[in-house]
Amino acid sequence: MRRSVLRPTPSIWRACGQTLFLLFFLTLFVKTDYAGVDELNWAVNILFRIDPFLATAAMLAAKTVIALMLPALATLGLTLVFGRFFCGWVCPMGSLIDASRRLVGRSVASPPRPGRRQLKYLLLLFLLTAACFGLPLAGYLDPFSILVRGLTFSLQPGLDHAAAALFTWTYQQAPAWVNMVTEPIYGFLRQFVLPFSPKVYGLSLFSLFLLLAVLGLSRVEPRFFCRKLCPLGAVLALTARFSLLRLRGASAECGKCSQCRMVCPMAAIGESREIAAGECTLCLDCVSHCPRSRFGYGIKRGGGAPAPNGNDQGADLSRRAVLASLAAGALAPLALPARTQARHSDPLLIRPPGALAEPDFLDYCLRCGECMKVCIGNGLHAAWLEAGLESLFTPKLIGRLGYCEYNCTLCCQVCPSGAIRKLGKSEKQAVVIGRAYFDKNRCLPYVSATPCIVCEEHCPTPDKAIKFREVVVDNHKGDQVTVRQPYVVDSLCIGCGICEHKCPVEGDAAIRVTAAGESRHGSLAGPEGY
Repeated sequence: MRRSVLRPTPSIWRACGQTLFLLFFLTLFVKTDYAGVDELNWAVNILFRIDPFLATAAMLAAKTVIALMLPALATLGLTLVFGRFFCGWVCPMGSLIDASRRLVGRSVASPPRPGRRQLKYLLLLFLLTAACFGLPLAGYLDPFSILVRGLTFSLQPGLDHAAAALFTWTYQQAPAWVNMVTEPIYGFLRQFVLPFSPKVYGLSLFSLFLLLAVLGLSRVEPRFFCRKLCPLGAVLALTARFSLLRLRGASAECGKCSQCRMVCPMAAIGESREIAAGECTLCLDCVSHCPRSRFGYGIKRGGGAPAPNGNDQGADLSRRAVLASLAAGALAPLALPARTQARHSDPLLIRPPGALAEPDFLDYCLRCGECMKVCIGNGLHAAWLEAGLESLFTPKLIGRLGYCEYNCTLCCQVCPSGAIRKLGKSEKQAVVIGRAYFDKNRCLPYVSATPCIVCEEHCPTPDKAIKFREVVVDNHKGDQVTVRQPYVVDSLCIGCGICEHKCPVEGDAAIRVTAAGESRHGSLAGPEGY
């Protein structure tokens, strides 16, 4: 008897491809960190630079071509040739959505419904129009931004704290033979997986909720986010409709078999077995499950079969829906808090060194979280609504939680769009992002005549921006003592926030940093100005 040879199905090859690209993404994610030198040797921000949706939105908002985002043209070019392969093979969010659904193991009782997938096209029109009229919101729905923020703000810090607690317990409580196993494991994780130093972030729960919501929607329908909400998917779907190569479906010869429609996660196969090229992500599940091998991948022939159900198979949108989406995008900047009304309403809104002038910064920023991830001092955190809705998830310095390391330029290197201009170390050290001031009602030398020089000790500028005056005051016992009271030399302070971070006073620090005196100015034509 001849043994049957088990051959990998096309969908298995696709799963292997997804796994490789996901591992590549996770490698870049881990490498987006301080590694002992002030240099990032990997192209860690490449994922955002090949995103055509973010590139288009940022360029419309900035009213200029952003050279750093031009690699997104390669994604569009490959889509014009191969179809919407990026969503099915490359996108890490899509891979995680598929993996989460496999873990749930939910059986499919009926074919996924194709309805309402026009919503992603309407969202795309709204977001691009809003960006053009001064309200950049693209980073809030972009899948890469949602994924990186969720991993950076929540999952990686949570893993780091959990690992530290577990291996500290084993080190202190477990027998020596256990530590012979656990300590090498912890050393490996610390070197190759965990961040360089423990970090905490603001908006961590909110970012985690958004990520889990995207993954959880697959419980409703397969690839729900990809089919109905993803604006990047909309861009690629529109491009893939003109692709040279595409998956060709079977014909009426299939009879009543609907196995391909049952397994298609994108609901891209119609009742007559025609395939909507814009919706097909080339997952190849239909090829693997077709009992008669009726599907093929090759050059498109003619104009293709028309979609029998109109909107069910294409991006056909009613004129009313298109006009409503465009109008909503144009009017949104007027209806929502705008930068002209809310900019710098909060004096604690301190941007990282190298940040463009505020209007340009908001236009260029992708809300990706990369700068916050590489911040050595854990000083950069996600803003809330300090400068209106458009400030959400943009980076700001919170001195009490962290500080801007004097010799670090990583945030300038990692920004994928140029919202943070790349600076040399000496140039960065001269940039003023704010000024410090003393709260004399909380500072120990002022309040209780208690000697304290912590802020001055940590001030990194060559000529200390914090100096002292010797004064004679009465202490709490009523005795006259000589105490050194600190003060800030504004012309020397750069606003790095380390004095606020290291201040030993409980609660709010006795020395605070505000955006006053920052060196950003005017409006800029692009990231080359400063």
